[in-house]
Amino acid sequence: MKIKEKIMQYMNSKSYTPKTREKIAEHFEIHPRDRKDFYKLLKAMEKDGLIVKTKKERYVTSESGYLKGNMARNAKGFGFFTPENSKDEIFIAEENMNNAMHGDEVLVEKLEDITEDKKAEGRVVKILRHATDKIVGIYQNNGAFGFVIPDESKLGDDVYIKKENSLNALDGQKVLAKIIKRAKGEKGMEGKIVEVLGFPDDLGVDVLSVIKAKDIPYEFPNKVLNMAENIPKRVSENEIKDRTDFRDEIIFTIDGIDAKDLDDAVHIKKLDNAYELGVHIADVSHYVKENSALDDEALKRGNSVYLLDRVVPMLPKALSNGICSLNPNEERLTLSVIMKIDNRGKVLDHKICEGVIKTVARLDYKTVSNFLEAVDEGDSLSDEVKDSLKLMEELTKILHEAREEKGALDFDFPETKIDITPEGEVTDVYKYERRIANRLIEEFMLITNEVVSEEYYWRESPFLYRIHDKPDEEKMREFLNFIRGFGYGIKGLQNDIHPKELAEILDEIKGKDEEQAISQILLRSLKKARYSEEASIHYGLSSNYYSHFTSPIRRYPDLQIHRIIKETLNGGLTEQRTEHYRAIMPKIADQTSMTERRAEEAERIVEDIKKAEYISKHIGEQFEGMICSITKFGIFVQLKNTIEGLIAYQNMEDDYYEFNEIEFLARGQKTGREYRLGQNVKIEVVSADPTKGQIDFKFVGEVKDVKN
Repeated sequence: MKIKEKIMQYMNSKSYTPKTREKIAEHFEIHPRDRKDFYKLLKAMEKDGLIVKTKKERYVTSESGYLKGNMARNAKGFGFFTPENSKDEIFIAEENMNNAMHGDEVLVEKLEDITEDKKAEGRVVKILRHATDKIVGIYQNNGAFGFVIPDESKLGDDVYIKKENSLNALDGQKVLAKIIKRAKGEKGMEGKIVEVLGFPDDLGVDVLSVIKAKDIPYEFPNKVLNMAENIPKRVSENEIKDRTDFRDEIIFTIDGIDAKDLDDAVHIKKLDNAYELGVHIADVSHYVKENSALDDEALKRGNSVYLLDRVVPMLPKALSNGICSLNPNEERLTLSVIMKIDNRGKVLDHKICEGVIKTVARLDYKTVSNFLEAVDEGDSLSDEVKDSLKLMEELTKILHEAREEKGALDFDFPETKIDITPEGEVTDVYKYERRIANRLIEEFMLITNEVVSEEYYWRESPFLYRIHDKPDEEKMREFLNFIRGFGYGIKGLQNDIHPKELAEILDEIKGKDEEQAISQILLRSLKKARYSEEASIHYGLSSNYYSHFTSPIRRYPDLQIHRIIKETLNGGLTEQRTEHYRAIMPKIADQTSMTERRAEEAERIVEDIKKAEYISKHIGEQFEGMICSITKFGIFVQLKNTIEGLIAYQNMEDDYYEFNEIEFLARGQKTGREYRLGQNVKIEVVSADPTKGQIDFKFVGEVKDVKN
């Protein structure tokens, strides 16, 4: 038995009482000359959260009444702690935070259990891992010293900066500060400025601030850039010779009009009572070799990040916009999936192969949608492309109906489109609808991902799956209670709800006032999808096998499974390579799940900043909107252009409002006035802070009731 295991066994024994490190060393008869190393081991175990040192310098196991998990800090100083493998939040008062920051991994001692009236309360006893060591904020110069005021108020108080650590930043500039001393007792954080980003109004500083705050790798190392530049710009005959040749097929791409990283192309043919669908994906793994500098950087980034007017790519542009991108009339290497699909949407047969293509056109969603929806005649499209698009529309409807029959959840949330000038100024914010061309590509990519995943599941090959676990029973119970107030319900047991039953609810509420509110609550009731080396269901898609295969230019999981597929196609995985992939998959799953969350957060924050910038020009103006969320601190209203603003209870002067968690509404104590999700309301824009992406509204006029 290893010494760590012996220590844990000793501390978990019934006879053990909390002891100092010296007493523990005595128990294990550690020689004085070896005690320094022994104490280092105890410190490492403490850092890993296995053991805890109490205020009296005595050690206990982390299982001795302590809980491990993550902290969510509020701007007012208090926080909510979520233990690992639990959904029950524990309230942490400001005086019990022990200087924990937002996102920190901590150990908490429970002080009071949960009751009907309030949450459980606790105290942070140990910070195991800090979420960040860098903070972005505004520098305040006080002469001999200064402070950095964090953009994210949840991160804590101002950071003290000595004059010699100011990097000559000017008062009011945005900076990136590294924490050099953590807060301790009454003493706050101390830092040093490592980068001056510019004044908040300078072009691009708002987005750059988010990139730095989220620690998103921004600039490629020279070694990586040089490697990308040295890759040939054209496909050679030698690279083509052993591949399936699709160059004579009518193959084209359909993407957003501004997209430059084109990683999927499609072709279609009509067969007897079936369709041949070809989905051709850029063969990125041909150029990005495992363990190369390019590969290491791609894994570090995990994915491309799309921040409105700029992209932080996973791969250098020489690859993402060049040799890997399926640009029109250029020979490109692909990993292709050719499927035979019947008139009910069932895949009868499929083949995965290495291919070479030459796309005949680079189409965009608007042009294709306008043609298929008969908005125009598609004058820019060739007859062959038009014929293909009509067949694709037929197949899209078949595949969509098959997915609906299976029970896949189809959330139809309006996307936001933000128009920005080259100078970074927001000119318009409006709702962007999913049209037929978007749905077409979506359906084709979904079926391809399923087909590839199922084949490699039955091969029992190491793989990287996209999984979406079943929702928690309690979350579903809360959701069912909520929709009951609107007259909706689900038959059967709430601990075993099939996604098809939820899909039927989504279908029933389409076009109704409460549609968005119910859809939002359902989405929050579901777990987040993630990557895993273990195969499991994708609940939202009602699929037993799912992975990401179709976007290797911008997602590392796709690139990784391409390598496995290509090795399988070219002689099969050896036992050694199989074990290699099994060993690295858990790390890749964790890394790419993290980078995906990081990208989503950054994209949301940038969108909020730009929306606040736009609405700041409309202070004092009135708009119609709908209540989209109700929380403990206020009511969120979404305008028709998708901009959301907060009406805080403390600013509602007509009454004192409280949030009813069971009925999901806010009710005035004196008047009994109620605000519910889905209500149509009229608001006035009170304020907007583009730096923080915060918008404040106030109610004006009458509130229209919704079904309750």
